[in-house]
Amino acid sequence: MVDPTIISFIARSKRRREVLKLLLEKQISQPEIMRITKMYKAHTSRTIGELCDKKLAICKNPEDRAFKFYSITRLGREILRELPNVCP
Repeated sequence: MVDPTIISFIARSKRRREVLKLLLEKQISQPEIMRITKMYKAHTSRTIGELCDKKLAICKNPEDRAFKFYSITRLGREILRELPNVCP
């Protein structure tokens, strides 16, 4: 069973859901996320940071300061499976 507070955290934000779904499709960089979602850089950075803090996403190359790639974690996949029950 996934922690309901994390499900609520994702369900409350369209941006978080959108980015998490993108990460489900493939490993992706912040500029790609910005281009696809049309979010500002600050919003994208904050959203990715929130997902990483909650262990829903992970940076694949944290040592690279210029061009980081992100992917979804097992917990992130579990959350996405639970979301249709919460957000129809």
